[in-house]
Amino acid sequence: MIDPASQHRAPRAAALLALLFPLAAVAQSPAPQAPTAASAVATIPGMPGVPDPANLYSEQMAGKVLPAVANDLPRVYVPHVKSNDVWVIDPATMKVVDKFKVGINPHHIVPSWDMRTLWVANTAEGRKDGSLTPIDPKTGKAGKAIPVDDPYNMYFTPDGRSAIVVAEAYKRLDFRDPQTFKLQYSIEVPECGGINHADFSIDGRYAIFTCEFAGRLAKIDLVGRRLAGMLRLAKAKMPQDIRISPDGKLFYIADMKADGLWVVDGDAFKEVGFLPTGVGAHGLYPSRDGRKLYVANRGSNVIQGKPKGKGSVSVVDFATGKVETTWMLKGGGSPDMGNVSADGRWLWLSARYDDVVYAVDTTSGEVTSIPVGKEPHGLTVWPQPGRYSLGHTGNMR
Repeated sequence: MIDPASQHRAPRAAALLALLFPLAAVAQSPAPQAPTAASAVATIPGMPGVPDPANLYSEQMAGKVLPAVANDLPRVYVPHVKSNDVWVIDPATMKVVDKFKVGINPHHIVPSWDMRTLWVANTAEGRKDGSLTPIDPKTGKAGKAIPVDDPYNMYFTPDGRSAIVVAEAYKRLDFRDPQTFKLQYSIEVPECGGINHADFSIDGRYAIFTCEFAGRLAKIDLVGRRLAGMLRLAKAKMPQDIRISPDGKLFYIADMKADGLWVVDGDAFKEVGFLPTGVGAHGLYPSRDGRKLYVANRGSNVIQGKPKGKGSVSVVDFATGKVETTWMLKGGGSPDMGNVSADGRWLWLSARYDDVVYAVDTTSGEVTSIPVGKEPHGLTVWPQPGRYSLGHTGNMR
């Protein structure tokens, strides 16, 4: 993670290189998507409709893997912040089967909107040579990196027309062409120190980003292309990952120092509750059926934690808004970022301070640990069900 007080880099124009694995063209739409019998949600132009307004996760359920994705290699891709490489795990054997170098300080591996490329976000902390490294999910091999300013994290607008590079050190969101990564426009968020994670409204009209070092949230109007507002949570200390409820009404925000989840009404942009989970609440992942929310409690309240902390995974029931159970890691650990397997059986998480990857059995909470490299972070599991990716480690809709 970046200490904002030490970052004083000046923006520069990103050099462009040809992509090894070009993205599919994004369809254009001249008017908002009107509600149909299958959807009561009027989405923004170009965004796929919402088949089930009661469960916006309906298309990421087990068994709904697109034909174009189904034959991709089943792999878990693990970026290492300190060793500047990616290790590849075969989930069938739970063994490392490949390793390759990428750019400087890779934090997250992000599926593209069309799900045909996995992007390694190399933020290059304190430097000026950030980049994105493409991985072809059909072969598991990496292509040539593309220079991009400070890509700590990356998302995609719901219509697929822009990649949103989270330039954390600059307190800025850079909207770029998802094929060439040429800059389209930027939105400055000067009061959002440590801008980091995001999720999107059910209709695609806005996104909410967390401000890790400011205890705030930033609401971005994606239609008006502007900062719509800032919200300082009453007692927020270090907001991290964020995830929307299945009905699109509430956003859950993990707070690593408050040890739980803030609950926010997205449309009203108002805090409505808090849910304690475990020490160092950090990563949030919905179950494949959209009924549960897995909370990775990192086991530490500081950025550079120690191994064998009080790590755990809490299971929140979306319907009741309560913690159903919490699985403690035997011997301690630091569950961080990851995702759920395509069939929903496994929750894969990096252990940032313990140099392992966890495969958590979602039926029992039993954990298998796989040794990996130095400081694993935002791993992704592939393939995943869904029609399109909103980014991060696989926010599928």
